[in-house]
Amino acid sequence: MLLSTPPFAPVSFRDAHLLDSAYYASGDPHALWAHLREHSPAYRCDPGDGREPFWVLTRYDDVHRVLRDHATFSSRRGTMLCIIDLSLPDIASDDMMPDTDPPRHRQLREPLNRALTPRAVAGQEGSIRAQVRRLLRPALDGSVFDVAQAALMFPMAFTGTLMGLPSEHWPRMAELTTMTVAYDDPDYSTGSPTATVRRAHHELFDFFRTEVTRRSRTDPGTDLIGILRSMDLDENPLTERQLMLNCYALLLGANVTTPHAVCTMVSMMGEHPEQFAKVRDDPELRDRCVQEVLRWASPASHFMRYAVRDVELHGQLIRAGEPVSVWLGSANRDERVFEDPFRFDVTRHPNRHVAFGVGPHYCIGSGLATLALRILLDELLHLVEAVEPAGDVAHLASNFVAGYKRMPVRLFPRPGRRTDSAEAGR
Repeated sequence: MLLSTPPFAPVSFRDAHLLDSAYYASGDPHALWAHLREHSPAYRCDPGDGREPFWVLTRYDDVHRVLRDHATFSSRRGTMLCIIDLSLPDIASDDMMPDTDPPRHRQLREPLNRALTPRAVAGQEGSIRAQVRRLLRPALDGSVFDVAQAALMFPMAFTGTLMGLPSEHWPRMAELTTMTVAYDDPDYSTGSPTATVRRAHHELFDFFRTEVTRRSRTDPGTDLIGILRSMDLDENPLTERQLMLNCYALLLGANVTTPHAVCTMVSMMGEHPEQFAKVRDDPELRDRCVQEVLRWASPASHFMRYAVRDVELHGQLIRAGEPVSVWLGSANRDERVFEDPFRFDVTRHPNRHVAFGVGPHYCIGSGLATLALRILLDELLHLVEAVEPAGDVAHLASNFVAGYKRMPVRLFPRPGRRTDSAEAGR
């Protein structure tokens, strides 16, 4: 997705653009969202292709309200705009953590939360730092480096470790999770969108079935799959189907968003060297810088909810049962909340972005992702003096992920920094 800035040209759009994966690869969603925030903050979108209309909310306060108020806006019928008819029932309702409401959501989430506490996450720092250095090492000889391709494996490495997944399967699993959200992208499609998603689901679920089977109920292990294996729901162990769905949710949440925040950080370092000079000179700005990267990137573009009862917003009546989409990338540029929101500012404070969502479904892996980005920033500031583009950027065709497929750059090492494996492995 283009991370465009004003002044925007007058916006002309069709409702179908809001579902069209290609639009997010080559169009200008930020211009469209700015138009909707100003003129139609509660917009009823009718794709015109037989699929059910849905509501589009683009202002920060509305996004915040919908994601926090599960009594009015439920997750049980699905949380993503997708290729199926939004009027159909969700096959994962009440079984997969994203597609649940409290209190059931808490039943699934709390045991996993304990494995992702700040202390547990801090224990991953050494492993993540090693992954960052492996990611950057090929770029430090001055050759063209494709950040997007390298970053695809970055979250897979530490998420794969936390889930106890064999490393030889990581590349294919990273590819399969991307297929599920970029089913129209020519680099990931294997036929029709439905066929692409089905193939990805089939392979992933087969793999998870194998992983669950090799863990006994009495001694499941301490990784995330082991925790799921040992959990009870409604006083019974999770069924095989529930186990598969929640393994999938954990992997998808990490793999399809974090790589694009990595790309954004590298891109911003090239576009705004003066901002990163501030961070290099003042280490206390590093946490703020990471939060600004997250706001700027907003890797998850939207979430879905369904109205439980009639509700009025901005003079529009959203009826019970209607799907409601909230757009995080738009909320994070809302002029009503963020001063000069189209300025990348590493000193921004406060910075109450919603890149990780908000409310009961706040990203369970947010601490891990934030730590990984902080370590990446530390290593970039230590090793890299400047970043220059080295070719055309290609954006992912997806209405869910604001992602990159290719981002060729050259990284120029700081004077006195060795670029051999000894320095990369310091």
